[in-house]
Amino acid sequence: MPRIFITRIWPGSAIERLNGYEVDVWPEFEAPPRDVLLQRARGVDALITTLDDLIDAELLDAAGPSLKIVAQSAVGYNNIDLDAARQRGVWVTNTPGVLDEATADIAFALFMAAARRIAEGMDYV
Repeated sequence: MPRIFITRIWPGSAIERLNGYEVDVWPEFEAPPRDVLLQRARGVDALITTLDDLIDAELLDAAGPSLKIVAQSAVGYNNIDLDAARQRGVWVTNTPGVLDEATADIAFALFMAAARRIAEGMDYV
């Protein structure tokens, strides 16, 4: 049975969709300590990571030849040594564009708050 290590807590329904896999989830919102990450990555077929996880040659070697993919749950990927992954035949994915609308919404809200002087109005009230 293929093995997956997920480095953060995920919603239950997302993990339930991974039936047919042996899934190991780090049970905290903070990144697992490096030694734990190296140990729990051993022999997995897939890693699901975030920007806080350093994916370098050491980790890829610890995972071993069974590792096929690092699925980054983030827009960026500067925490991943792409050359080391390429040399080992490991696919790397990320989630580009996932924050575009949220970022635009926040920017628009800040523009409106500044134009309408919301902060000053709150202080006045």
